[in-house]
Amino acid sequence: MSMDSAEDIKKHVKVYLMVFAALMVLTVITVGVASLSLTIPLAIALALVIATVKGSLVASYFMHLVSEKSPIYWTLMLTAAFFAVLMFVPLLAMLDSIGR
Repeated sequence: MSMDSAEDIKKHVKVYLMVFAALMVLTVITVGVASLSLTIPLAIALALVIATVKGSLVASYFMHLVSEKSPIYWTLMLTAAFFAVLMFVPLLAMLDSIGR
């Protein structure tokens, strides 16, 4: 077990506080966007963008995934490939039935 120095701990605490502040700012932005009179598709798109940024901050820093670059990228690429296959399966089934 390695012992961290006081400077390392202070650095980590500073990063956590900055991420916390960013999450609070994004929460205020979310509330501000919700009070605007936007069209529903634009409001949903904006809410999803803000939620994605907040979720990535939480996963990256509080779940310590920021240092796990390579496994995360491979997992995301595999997920995207499976997603693409699952999206095209109904399309291919529909095209197969059209030819009959």
